[in-house]
Amino acid sequence: MNEVEHQDPIKGRYVKIDDTNNWKPFPPPFAEGGITWQLLNVSPEMGSWAAIFDCPKGSSFHRHIHIGPGEYFLTKGTMEVRGGEGEGGSTAVAPGYGYEPCNARHDSTHFLEDSEFYMTFLGPLNFIDEEGNTVAVITWEDAQGAWEAS
Repeated sequence: MNEVEHQDPIKGRYVKIDDTNNWKPFPPPFAEGGITWQLLNVSPEMGSWAAIFDCPKGSSFHRHIHIGPGEYFLTKGTMEVRGGEGEGGSTAVAPGYGYEPCNARHDSTHFLEDSEFYMTFLGPLNFIDEEGNTVAVITWEDAQGAWEAS
């Protein structure tokens, strides 16, 4: 079972990703279109969390800002980041790596085909509405809580 828990002292961790029983729906307030995920690790000492996401064609993440930087590796598919190249963002094509700096704003993260990517978040995500008001701030603790609740 894919359990992510805080442990003292800090220990290493291994998660088998291809186990289809471990994929859970990503919380609907933050995405649409059937995105599923596996929380792979939380690191309280760094304030980070890592996950892999399975994103069906046409799915998307809701508007958000990276309070801390993040790194992703697109293993399958095509992802329009920050609206894609046509909107001044990036159109990531697998296999591909991306870096999101502090305060990177994503008004649109959309998947043009069935896609999958791994991401490490070095700090919280701030989900916002159209006017830029905070809807939710997701820390490693919130990610772990959402994973355990689903």
